Amino acid sequence: MATGLRVSDNIRIAVVGCGRISKNHFDAIARVEGLTLVGVADSIAERARAAGVANDVPAFESLEAMLAGVECDVVAIATPSGLHPVHGIVAASAGKHVVSEKPMAISLQGADALIEACADNGVKLFVVKQNRLNPAIQLVKRAVNKGRFGRIHSANCTVRWARPQEYYDQAPWRGTWAMDGGAFMNQASHYVDLLQWLAGPVESVVAITATQERRIEAEDSGAAVLKFRNGGIGVLDVTMLTYPKNLEGSLTILGDRGSVKISGTAVNRVDTWLFADYDDDDKLIEAAATTPPSVYGFGHEGYYRNVVRVLSGEGVPDTDGVEGRKSLEIILAIYESARTGKLFKL
Repeated sequence: MATGLRVSDNIRIAVVGCGRISKNHFDAIARVEGLTLVGVADSIAERARAAGVANDVPAFESLEAMLAGVECDVVAIATPSGLHPVHGIVAASAGKHVVSEKPMAISLQGADALIEACADNGVKLFVVKQNRLNPAIQLVKRAVNKGRFGRIHSANCTVRWARPQEYYDQAPWRGTWAMDGGAFMNQASHYVDLLQWLAGPVESVVAITATQERRIEAEDSGAAVLKFRNGGIGVLDVTMLTYPKNLEGSLTILGDRGSVKISGTAVNRVDTWLFADYDDDDKLIEAAATTPPSVYGFGHEGYYRNVVRVLSGEGVPDTDGVEGRKSLEIILAIYESARTGKLFKL
């Protein structure tokens, strides 16, 4: 347990990184009983100050300054992807629990170092995979666990989103190999996670990626074929070049006793729900549909509720470091296959 954690009182959380995704964290923390935001930090002073004013908390220009300036139990990391393990290790070394945005790292070495640092310091590591918490996805997971699909033959995720050049130009780290990666590592990482969580584990990968339009180092588009250990085939179809806006973020699973498609822009709506045998969950599919304000969905709030339960001794992390590492390994395999033109075995 982290130094200073008070399970009988509000859990104090500080956020480092006040960019695009941070608002999802701030909003979720404000809505979750048992959490109190106590500080924010960002290397861009103006951005840190704006977040501090908006959330009525002290603002700092570095994680180290924030750790010295406020008492906290948890550090949430929403900085550029390449810095997640760096900041996570600093927080863990200070005895703070760590909530890391996806991906937890952009290399397996970074992920393993973060996992080890949290274990060595006796703190929890949470990796944000909020799409797992979508009501429709939760129903699919229950159907998988109950064996309702029978043998899963095919699993597909399609991510047809729009990220204009202005998106990449707003932050120089976006689309770079040193700090980010491309469409698979950043935008589609949740969908890689869903495929391996629902239909995996994955045995091998073959992939093609391309930088077709955007002026970035990494890919703006790609496709990957996955072979699951159970013999099933998975397909990932990803592009950030959809005109004129985000069109689709969907999941389809086909088995010999069931077929399901979850669609919308953020796997939020049940399009197809067909099974050989009835289950009471079938009555819940209409209620499972949501209309999220963005492709991020509503999952951060649910994720933070899990953080509170775990730190109060009432649960286990929905996605810890080991779980977060699984999708990272697959993404890196996709990149290696695309680079070499060969099938890559995990």
